[in-house]
Amino acid sequence: MSAPENLSSPLGLLAELTHRCPLACPYCSNPLALDQRADELDAATWARVFREAAAMGVLQLHLSGGEPASRRDLIEIAAAARDAGLYTNLITSGLGIDAARLARLKQSGLDHVQLSLQDVDAETADRIAGYHGAHARKLAFSRMVVEQQLALTINVVVHRANISRVSALVETAAALGAGRVEIAHAQYYGWALRNRKALMPTPAQVAQAMQEMESIRPRYAGRLVIDMVVPDYYARRPKACMGGWARRSLNVTPSGRVLPCHAAETIPGLEFWSVRDRPLAEIWRDSPAFLAFRGTDWMREPCRSCDMREIDFGGCRCQALAIAGDAAATDPACELSPLHTIMRKLAESDASTDDDEYQYRGRSAAELAIAIPVR
Repeated sequence: MSAPENLSSPLGLLAELTHRCPLACPYCSNPLALDQRADELDAATWARVFREAAAMGVLQLHLSGGEPASRRDLIEIAAAARDAGLYTNLITSGLGIDAARLARLKQSGLDHVQLSLQDVDAETADRIAGYHGAHARKLAFSRMVVEQQLALTINVVVHRANISRVSALVETAAALGAGRVEIAHAQYYGWALRNRKALMPTPAQVAQAMQEMESIRPRYAGRLVIDMVVPDYYARRPKACMGGWARRSLNVTPSGRVLPCHAAETIPGLEFWSVRDRPLAEIWRDSPAFLAFRGTDWMREPCRSCDMREIDFGGCRCQALAIAGDAAATDPACELSPLHTIMRKLAESDASTDDDEYQYRGRSAAELAIAIPVR
């Protein structure tokens, strides 16, 4: 398989600077096997990747992790993004960044901050994050962002423990001065798949949350953008995951592997090329992992003849693997999938359990309060 002649350029690059993080969220999007600090790309390599991305047509850069503030050279990396001409968004927990460091990040060219909140209730938020005192520090950080006149987005992953407070979460985002709030349901692969029984909301919770969103949107029209959609396990149609596999964005891991989406490594048998060995443009065009599910030629029925095939692009490949055991299967979120009913029953079964114990990301309970030193 080769790249199509009309292949478009990516618009966004997610740069995972590190997998190190002070939090231990049970739905973390990082892989189960975390990249080690010694394997992380250095700032000079990231600068080269940013230049190559800009030359390809990438417009937006998202500095992510783990917690990107774990990098002592974060300011140098942000400056390299500015020099490459990229609009730069920092995706952060807010821990590890004091007012002075944030000011230096702005001076270095940072444009936007995306701050994660776990809940509006401090005790519940800290339990979800696996870090005592995290919520208070996040609120303090959000005030620093607004004082620096940086654009602010509040991001919340919702699940059984916090979905009943979506209205309060929106109200909190507005009160903090955010221009956007993204309420994203947990995606069940990796760490979230391990914790699905403890995270899955009930159908009644989902219905109530969606109803609340419809009623609250008009109140904030024109001053706060609110993003929230039905979670996949309760949906009728799949979403175009990442805008379609290898169509609009790409992801670089801390050690340099380039992925079509952040969870692509859950799919066995894919070959991922590295920016250590090849130019980013070559990887985008010819990497076996990018070619595997790009476009529609790989599709089977019912996707192959579906009128939605170039709208949803078959949905999520990682979710198809998790439920069907086959990454090329129709996403079970689609009502046309033979596994759609099974997926819904799995959700309802998990949601009916009393399990609320989290398997925290990569650390024992004794390690959960380790903070990042501010430098």
